[in-house]
Amino acid sequence: MFKKIMKGGHKKPSKHDGGDAASYGYNPAAGNRNTAGVSGSNVTVNHASRGGAGPNSMPGGPAATIAMAPPSGSIDPLPNFRDVAVSDRQNLFLRKLHICCYQFDFSDTLKSAREKEIKRQTLLELVDFIQSGSGKITEQCQEEMIKMISVNIFRCLPPASHENTGQETTDPEEEEPYLDPSWPHLQLVYELLLRYIVSSDTDTKVAKRYIDHSFVLKLLDLFDSEDPREREYLKTILHRIYGKFMVHRPFIRKAINNIFYRFIYETERHSGIGELLEILGSIINGFALPMKEEHKLFLVRALIPLHKPKPIAVYHQQLSYCITQFVEKDYKLADTVIRGLLKYWPVTNCQKEVLFLGELEEVLEATQAAEFQRCMVPLFRQIARCLNSSFQVAERALFLWNNEHIVSLIAQNRTVILPIIFEALERNMQGHWNQAVHGLTANVRRMFMEMDSELFEECQRQYEEKQCRAGEMDEQRELMWKKLTDVAAQNDDMVLG
Repeated sequence: MFKKIMKGGHKKPSKHDGGDAASYGYNPAAGNRNTAGVSGSNVTVNHASRGGAGPNSMPGGPAATIAMAPPSGSIDPLPNFRDVAVSDRQNLFLRKLHICCYQFDFSDTLKSAREKEIKRQTLLELVDFIQSGSGKITEQCQEEMIKMISVNIFRCLPPASHENTGQETTDPEEEEPYLDPSWPHLQLVYELLLRYIVSSDTDTKVAKRYIDHSFVLKLLDLFDSEDPREREYLKTILHRIYGKFMVHRPFIRKAINNIFYRFIYETERHSGIGELLEILGSIINGFALPMKEEHKLFLVRALIPLHKPKPIAVYHQQLSYCITQFVEKDYKLADTVIRGLLKYWPVTNCQKEVLFLGELEEVLEATQAAEFQRCMVPLFRQIARCLNSSFQVAERALFLWNNEHIVSLIAQNRTVILPIIFEALERNMQGHWNQAVHGLTANVRRMFMEMDSELFEECQRQYEEKQCRAGEMDEQRELMWKKLTDVAAQNDDMVLG
């Protein structure tokens, strides 16, 4: 019996075993990440991070399969770096990386508690070693470290709360954030990656071999994590990669583009749109002038259409900042942006309209007179509709007249603008139930009267004439209906007779 057990223990490993080291996520032969569907300038984002992917479909391929937890008691803590000779530290670094490739089940807090703590302490030591700059790590150590990081962070994300539950889709703002139970280890892995990227000892010429396009693509895929702590780390790390690895910049922008396209036109569900927009806000701020055509296309094809999805409230603050940055960089884009906002203007969603009006004010603050004149007619037709909308929307629209720059633009073009909005102002004065809206409308009327009393009186005269004509048409309509009713009654009498 003992011989049979020994034979069974030395059976030939299958393709999925990958050897003893690979079964724990440590495979020195692994790491060719350039086979993940990335070739040349074609950027494709594989959204396989949600549940349903098998081990070999995980980012990194078979070499980066999840390393299962070792048998209890099989991990022993290794000595600290300061307790070994300098010549032995690189080897100790590799051994510590090997320990950190083990994966544990965090759904049971008591299971493998000792091993979990050993891994946590080991990760802390690795972070301290990189942060302290005690010694420049070799290329082999860098490669194995990125493999260990990949094993830990590139994983199947749990199904989102709206997936496979049979429940109706809820508002993303109302959902409770998901907190990954393995965060005590994940946080340290992310911290290690961040410290490695920002370290002055990290040579980008060497590091770009391991932090390559495939690695960046998988990192972007993790932005769909529902854990806000993870997305915060990812945001910082990707921003640092963009700043340090200039060779990756066009690729990162294009990959983010593709995430936005899929979100806008397919899913309308993604947890990390706000974080990606925060990164882009900083990137846009650094664009050189004159602005490249590529960047203008990004504004038109990705950023402006991001106003369309329903969950815009989740990321609107970051989106508004990006849009405003474009206009501040190149004032000629103001007309394009304003017309884009009008194209996606909400029809039945008051909260969304209030957001749009807030963003519109920020854009108009950076708008110059020439661009304002190009779009002012359709713009103020929409504002006129807002003035007669719900009280929240009407109030926010009237607040535009509190902005000195916008008032100056309106004053320069009052002969065009006042006739467009005069009727809406009069309707509010005559019948709006909300006192705040009524008071703000009175202030705007007074402002126009002081700007140009003759124009105001002319608009008032035309409005009164229009009301008279409308009253006459109503009377004619009523007379016509009365005649039709009388004729119908006569016909009924003839039939009965």
